[in-house]
Amino acid sequence: MLFSNANVFFADRGFAPASFRVEGGVFTAVLPPETMGEGAVDLGGARVIPGLIDLHTHGNSGADFSDGEDDGLRTMAAFLARNGVTGFLPTSMTLPDKALRRALASAKRLRDEAPAGLSRVLGVHMEGPFLSEKRKGAQNALWLRKPDYAAFRELNEDCGGLIRIVDLAPELEGAAAFAREASKACAVSAAHTGADYEQAAAFFKAGARHLTHLYNAMTPFAHRAPGVIGAAAERDDVTAELICDGLHVHPSAVRMAFRLFPERICLISDALRCCGMPDGDYTLSGQRVTLSGGAARLADGTLAGSAVTLYDCLLRAIAFGVPEAEAIRAATLNPARVLGCDDRFGSIAPGKAADFVVCGEGLSRRGVYLGGVRIAPPTP
Repeated sequence: MLFSNANVFFADRGFAPASFRVEGGVFTAVLPPETMGEGAVDLGGARVIPGLIDLHTHGNSGADFSDGEDDGLRTMAAFLARNGVTGFLPTSMTLPDKALRRALASAKRLRDEAPAGLSRVLGVHMEGPFLSEKRKGAQNALWLRKPDYAAFRELNEDCGGLIRIVDLAPELEGAAAFAREASKACAVSAAHTGADYEQAAAFFKAGARHLTHLYNAMTPFAHRAPGVIGAAAERDDVTAELICDGLHVHPSAVRMAFRLFPERICLISDALRCCGMPDGDYTLSGQRVTLSGGAARLADGTLAGSAVTLYDCLLRAIAFGVPEAEAIRAATLNPARVLGCDDRFGSIAPGKAADFVVCGEGLSRRGVYLGGVRIAPPTP
C-alpha cells in the first residue's frame, strides 16, 4: 500500500515531506511526497512518526504484568497500541520465583502468538529481585535477594531468552560478576541502588550498559560524590531511562538528562495498573497503591510508578523544552538500539516493520498502524 503526501520523521534529519510504501508489514520504499498511485492513502501533509517503544511498563487498564495473566497482558498490549506504543517490554516487579516464572511464561505466549492489533512484546524487563533494600522504592522487600546469575540464567532459558533487560544494584555482593555474564545475553541495568561512584564504575566496566529510571531510586549526583549518575554519564556506551510524567523528575532535570546523556536517553512510562483508570486504590506487588490527582503512591507516600503512557511522556518532554527530534528518538530509535533490534524497529526506513503513528497538530494521535494496518481508533 502506498501512503502519500506525508511529513515523515526520519531519525537522521527530522521531519521531511515524503511518501512511503508498505508491503508484507514492512516499509519497502521511501518516495517523493507527490507520489500517487491506485489505492494510495493521501495523508494530506500529516506528520508521521515511528511507533513508540516502552522499555519499562508494569501495567495499565487495571492489569499488571506481574499478575501473570494472559488476558491481562493482552489488555495491556491493546491499550498500548491504541495509544501509539507499538512495542514494549512488560516489566516485572520483585516477586517470588513462582510468580516471576508465571509472568515470563505469559509474555512468551503473547510474543509467540503476536495477535493482530496488539503492541509487540519485544522482550521482558526484569526489574527485581536483585535490588537494594535501602533504595527499594515501591519494590516489595519481602522478596529481595542477592544477585544470582545461575537463577537468572535458568529463568531466561525457560522463557526462551526473552529477558532483554535485567536490573540490579551495583553495590550488592556479586553484582559485577553477574554483569560480566548476564551482559552476554541482554542489557544489564543499574537500578534501585545506593552505589557510590567507584562501585558503579566497576559495574559498568564489567559489562552493564543501562540505567533504570534515571534519578529515581539511586544515589543523587553531587560534585564530590557523583555516584551512579556520574559513572554512567561519562560512558558513551551507557543508556539511561527517564520517566517524564512531570512528577518523578523536575522539568529542569529532564532537560539536564538529555545533556548528560546525548542520544542515550530512553523515555519510559514506568506505568502501573492504574494507568488509564480513575482515581482510587490499586495494588502493586502485594502493596496498596492509591491514585489521586495523577500521582500513584504507596500508603507511606512513596511515589510508586506513573499513571501515564509513553506517548504522554513524549509530549511532556517536548513541553518541558526538550528538542522535538531528540524527544521522538528517545521514545523510538534509542530504545530499539538498547534492545539490539534497531534494524527492524524504531525508525521509518525500507526493511523495517511498518509501525507508525499519523499525527495531527501538536503530535496528537490521528491513527496508529501496526505492520501497515490501522488498528482501532486511538484513545483521545
